[in-house]
Amino acid sequence: MLLLGWSMPARANLNAVTNQEAASGLKSALAQGSSAAVDLLGKTDGFLGNKAVKIPLPGSLKKYEKLMRGVGMGKYADELILTMNRAAEAAVPEAKKLFVDAIKKMSPKDAKGILTGGQTSGTDYFKRTTSAPLREKFLPIVKSATAKVQLAETYNEYAQKGAQFGLVSKKNANLDEYVTQKALDGLFYMVAEEEKKIRQNPLQAGSDIAKKVFGALK
Repeated sequence: MLLLGWSMPARANLNAVTNQEAASGLKSALAQGSSAAVDLLGKTDGFLGNKAVKIPLPGSLKKYEKLMRGVGMGKYADELILTMNRAAEAAVPEAKKLFVDAIKKMSPKDAKGILTGGQTSGTDYFKRTTSAPLREKFLPIVKSATAKVQLAETYNEYAQKGAQFGLVSKKNANLDEYVTQKALDGLFYMVAEEEKKIRQNPLQAGSDIAKKVFGALK
């Protein structure tokens, strides 16, 4: 039973919420939270200006960052960091429609399970249902951005060779794949933060039904 760990008052409150109300409230809150996360990231400096999600140079290249800066090549590192983060900022708005579609497909039974499943269970649902299509949407946008940076091409050439000898992890051997994954990680991180805010303070939930449903958990 999902409710075994809850206090008696919380269980009683939640039992008074119908599956339909739970679905409506959760969908409303997730729509609000995911939209807020996309809006925060999908703008200039959404990634670059946020330390929690800013995309750094890949680890294998970061090792040489000090050396690059020491020999006057710092501008190339800065250009690549800027490009990676701008690419993520440009890609993230593509998530909004996919999140809306995922919410529409959620059943009342699923919603009540997500509601009581933990602080980020709604975000986990998004990860399960949208990660693959999001990757498909993000990757071409990222490729278009990094193709304009010479260092990105050089990185891919050397990183792919390094991966053959185990010097670079396969997931970091292609810059576009690296940036795409970091963009996804940052997006889901921010969605989780927004979800936690709503769960901790139901009054932040936009609609009355969402306030009722999340208020029943308190």
